[in-house]
Amino acid sequence: MIERLDAFMARANAAYYASRDPFVDFVTAPEISQVFGELLGLWVAMAWSMLGSPAPFALVEAGPGRGHLMTDALRAAKRAMPAFVEAADIHLIETSPRLIGLLKDRLPQAMFHADLSTIPDQSIILLANEFLDALPIRQFVRRGPAWRERYVADGAFVEASAETALPDAPEGTVIERNETAEAFVAALASRISRRGGSALLIDYGHEGGATGESLQAIMDGQPADPLAEPGRRDLTAHVDFSRLAMAARNAGAEIRGPAAQGAFLAALGIHERTAQLGHHAGQDDALRLLAATRRLTSPEAMGSLFRVMAICPRGMEPLPGFGA
Repeated sequence: MIERLDAFMARANAAYYASRDPFVDFVTAPEISQVFGELLGLWVAMAWSMLGSPAPFALVEAGPGRGHLMTDALRAAKRAMPAFVEAADIHLIETSPRLIGLLKDRLPQAMFHADLSTIPDQSIILLANEFLDALPIRQFVRRGPAWRERYVADGAFVEASAETALPDAPEGTVIERNETAEAFVAALASRISRRGGSALLIDYGHEGGATGESLQAIMDGQPADPLAEPGRRDLTAHVDFSRLAMAARNAGAEIRGPAAQGAFLAALGIHERTAQLGHHAGQDDALRLLAATRRLTSPEAMGSLFRVMAICPRGMEPLPGFGA
């Protein structure tokens, strides 16, 4: 069977998340430290207040994993701004039956959706941490005077003529396009522009239209062949934030950032919150908290690889974490 790369990636990841525990293979920021989710909870509460405190509104997480981010966010937001939690209708975008079963136990008040289209047409605040990187990409390779598109057949790449218009580039250049992510951001931005709201997108990636292939696979915590054994490994690719920003602006919204995750979390007070928790914890727990914060913020770890971008209505005042 020959499949275009995006179709192969979509099929493989659907099977992977339906049958395997992804957290055996990798760990995400909410699993590393509760402080991550707490800070995002305060961020969404402040954004809600800046939007005029709409009630009710849709508080959405795309790709909620096991629910740690939303649980930590709601706990912190309830302490700081109880009215925010009272006004929030919780919606989770998740298609894995296995993960939905876990999430129903952790967040019994949540409503589940396959995509944005079934979320009620009201003001929306959305969080997406490591969601966009798992959406399927297309890859194009420059061969002589023309572009070729990559397909997958029998665990290897094959190439066919490309019909997509792409800029001129040197021989062998690879360009990736994530049309699914761009469509998601465009639909989200259109709703934010029309109904009000904001969104915070956090993922590893780049800005400025970088070229090169970034498709990768993780299995048992180790790099693996992304084309072998579809459904047994997590497939991801770097997020092109410049194209997502363009999609959001074309849909009528504004963007803030992208900012490096380390700088964003520092601006929200991650170091102060870590010190506060450590002061009330035992020595071992305090050291674990400190190590987790360093992992999230250090440039040599997740601090510079991960980027943070917000989507908001036109003319909205500066959002927390992004400066003036």
